[in-house]
Amino acid sequence: MRVRTRSSAIVGTICLVASLVLTAASADEPVAPRQAQAAKIALTNVATARNPTAGAAGPGGTLWIAERAGTVRVLDDKGLGGPVLDISAETTTDGERGLLGIAFDKKFAHFYISFTNLEGTSTVDEFAVRHGRIQPHTRRTVLTQTQPYANHNGGDIKIGPDGYLYIALGDGGSGGDPHGNGQNLDTLLGKLLRIDPRGGKPYAIPSDNPFVDDPNARAEIWAYGLRNPWRFSFDARTGDLLIGDVGQSDWEEIDWAPASSGGGENYGWAQMEGSHPFRGRTEPANHVRPIHEYDRTGLGCSVTGGYVYRGRAIPALRGQYVFSDYCDGTVRSLRLKNGRVTGVNDLGVNGGEVISFAQGGSGELYVLAIGGSVFRIDPV
Repeated sequence: MRVRTRSSAIVGTICLVASLVLTAASADEPVAPRQAQAAKIALTNVATARNPTAGAAGPGGTLWIAERAGTVRVLDDKGLGGPVLDISAETTTDGERGLLGIAFDKKFAHFYISFTNLEGTSTVDEFAVRHGRIQPHTRRTVLTQTQPYANHNGGDIKIGPDGYLYIALGDGGSGGDPHGNGQNLDTLLGKLLRIDPRGGKPYAIPSDNPFVDDPNARAEIWAYGLRNPWRFSFDARTGDLLIGDVGQSDWEEIDWAPASSGGGENYGWAQMEGSHPFRGRTEPANHVRPIHEYDRTGLGCSVTGGYVYRGRAIPALRGQYVFSDYCDGTVRSLRLKNGRVTGVNDLGVNGGEVISFAQGGSGELYVLAIGGSVFRIDPV
């Protein structure tokens, strides 16, 4: 694939989401049509970490866990080991900052971290991996982005089905998007980015990115109109994209795009909060409305996006999108059909302050609570 390289390292992603200080929304779920009986699950506490923020399937059936202060530890059959990476001297946990995202490439040959440095700049770094071990001397910075504020900067990173690195960046913080970043295509803030980290120095831009030929837009952008896309994921079977975007004060939303999408979706912020005009503003003509939203009349305040379950342990849950809320903690699922929600389920368990989900190599899901608990979702 033809790519265009950039010589400047820009934009990182990071922020401790609506989680630690974020925004709010509720757990008041609409009644779903023909709602089927929810899958029966349990949360099994498999480890205790220090403020876990993210997880990624690693080599040899392991699960790698990022801890907010800057350490990465490996969970295997023997439990959670000591740090295999420690950047705690290089990051800050002020506000919603810290080590906020980790990802492996498909061959486990490279490991990526997303963190805020001591100045609060969002940073994505790469390490080579040999025989399941990080090679510290190979470290290089792929992308950085200065942040105007210390809250909702984004933070998640994933390798997509196409092998490219996707980076979620919030609108930069404060409240109400004071700089208008969400709808501004000339900034990386408030966006989902798509880059080729191995195709150039420090990265290359895939030639089929939606704005690659637009002189008034940043070519790294894949989608825009996001406030704080704290957690996003790809369906391991279909390749569909799902984003949990934290709301301002009224609505939490989950966005969706099919695997066939060429990118360019406008999720509406800050003209819209969910499917509702924000402070009397006008809905953009190209606004892609969320597939699910909930308001703040319940206990929720900050959506924590998860994964479509593709494991084998719980057949009744297969194909459903599992998510939670940092303030509410209830684990829920969406039944999906062709990008439409056909049912909303309360799965009957609570993970506490759910900051993130992780998907193991076999498709089983884990729930991470900021207080330290690492739960595996098991059948009853």
